[in-house]
Amino acid sequence: MRRLVGVLLGCLGLLYGGISRVDITPPSVGKHFMGIEILDQRMLSYSHLNGMKFSEISDLAYHAKTHHLYLVSDEGRLFTFRAVFGETISTLEPIDAVELKKKNAKPFKRWRRDSEGMTLDGEGRLLISFEGKPKVGWFHKNLSKAGVMIRKYPLPKKLRSPKAYRTKNKSLEALAWHPQYGILTVAEWPLKQDHKKRQTLYALLGREWHFQAEPEARSAVSAIEVMDDGNLLVLERSYTGMMNPFVITLKKVYIQQCYGRGNCPTEIVAKMSSHKGWDVDNFEGLARVGKDRYVMISDDNDNFFQKTLLLYFEVK
Repeated sequence: MRRLVGVLLGCLGLLYGGISRVDITPPSVGKHFMGIEILDQRMLSYSHLNGMKFSEISDLAYHAKTHHLYLVSDEGRLFTFRAVFGETISTLEPIDAVELKKKNAKPFKRWRRDSEGMTLDGEGRLLISFEGKPKVGWFHKNLSKAGVMIRKYPLPKKLRSPKAYRTKNKSLEALAWHPQYGILTVAEWPLKQDHKKRQTLYALLGREWHFQAEPEARSAVSAIEVMDDGNLLVLERSYTGMMNPFVITLKKVYIQQCYGRGNCPTEIVAKMSSHKGWDVDNFEGLARVGKDRYVMISDDNDNFFQKTLLLYFEVK
């Protein structure tokens, strides 16, 4: 039955869009750029999958054993693709699409379904974080209950109230799972009580790490992922208007070399600016798909002039 759904979704993709190759790099840039090697670039241009509008993708997570790539939208929708990553993306095809729901299988109210961060834990559980009323939940990802929440996780006290955040739309933007520290999350902007350029990484078990946000105006954390050495890969974006640079930054935060309340050491892995020829869009999602290999995805903001871009790269 599930295979049949996959075939039907693929046919719908052919009718209403699909996946195509793109190149967002400047003419002077090859596969190697700063600390990354770009392995593949795709654009996902589906209209609907399984009756669900395909837009506003905010994060992804990858299960290597099943080759399932999960994509979540900030409209509370979960999409599943079959994806195989080698020297390029050899397979990428939709197989499922569902709406995220509460434990009683009823839909979230509109102001409580702003799903932004996603990860898989060490047991393969699908975890999703939300803005608006901040929460982190564990969701079914298979069979008839796909998309239904199983449980919520208690948040550290300082993250519980929407009033703690600079705005209700700047809360639990990013999510990752660390084999040593458990579930990690970051607010898009620092909390009201913190300096606007001092970001904090929170473990739900209570530990905190701090790092300096990038100097570009309104630079915000949009995604995080745990690296092979236990440190953190952070995706930041800066956008202040059409006439100003759109800057996407990938940086490594050395949480394994961070002690006390000082800022952790950081290292710029790549910085992509629209004013330097990069055709970047609103990159919001990041997932590890293999040793030193990652994908990041952009949110099209449900805007005809923006795109859902998938960039596959290796950190050198």
